[in-house]
Amino acid sequence: MNLFELLLLAIGLSMDAFAVAIGIGLTMAKTSIKKALIVGLYFGLFQAAMPLIGYLVASQFAGQIRAVSHWVAFALLCLLGGKMIIGGLKKEKCPDRTCPAEPCHDRQCPGNNNEVPLTPKKMIPLALATSVDAMAAGVTLAFLYVDIIPAVTYIGVVTFAVSAVGVRVGSIFGAKLRAKANFIGGAILILIGAWIVIERLL
Repeated sequence: MNLFELLLLAIGLSMDAFAVAIGIGLTMAKTSIKKALIVGLYFGLFQAAMPLIGYLVASQFAGQIRAVSHWVAFALLCLLGGKMIIGGLKKEKCPDRTCPAEPCHDRQCPGNNNEVPLTPKKMIPLALATSVDAMAAGVTLAFLYVDIIPAVTYIGVVTFAVSAVGVRVGSIFGAKLRAKANFIGGAILILIGAWIVIERLL
């Protein structure tokens, strides 16, 4: 996997975090660089750690299925991408700004104007939820025999930057970009999976 392919993978994986960061930005009456960096740091660290865990587990048996490793990588990336696309196609719960049954953290929702607190108690579950799928990407990297430390560092840095930007984007543009982020990220992962197979077959 070359640097450009790794960049695309990092962007694809970061779209989940980007979508959640947009949601966090939506709750903020006023954003700041400090708040954006805190969100980016949480998401970037977890997004780097999860692929590393997946890689370490999968590397124990990657050699045994080397002949079909490209198909395994393709399947995993398609599953991840498909899940993100399906999530991106779901309708927002509050399209007309009427309150849903569940608590809403959108600052424009008339029923709740509470800002999401950037505390470990709140951010760690969010960061974990957005990075669990990246563990499967780590499995893919093991099957492709990628140098994992530079790879997860790259993924973490990209996610950090994308998430920090997402907070600001959410505060300005609202909820409309959340679904699009998941859709684009899923499409990127599926395309990477297809390219891995094509490269191996050529």
